Amino acid sequence: MNLVIIRMNALSEKRMELTQALSSLICSIRMEMGCLRCDFCRSIEDENRFLLLEEWDTKENLMTHLNSECYKVLSGAMTLLKEPCESMFYTVLHPEMIEEV
Repeated sequence: MNLVIIRMNALSEKRMELTQALSSLICSIRMEMGCLRCDFCRSIEDENRFLLLEEWDTKENLMTHLNSECYKVLSGAMTLLKEPCESMFYTVLHPEMIEEV
């Protein structure tokens, strides 16, 4: 499995616009082939900080998502941020895979 974590810090005056834009994308992303999880989270400590958590079954499906219209819209929403987002990509390790590392 592949995990994507996108950390965002919204401009306070654009927070609602960002929330609406990303909330409208969640259902579409969840319907993409291979999407196991897509959650939009707001920080408890700072209402302008958000995470988008995505989990994909294969690297191929993740790559297809990264070239999709949804991802282009998501990238466009990054203009509402105070600073560039931080995107992190991980492979989920299961106990049986530990020996391979």
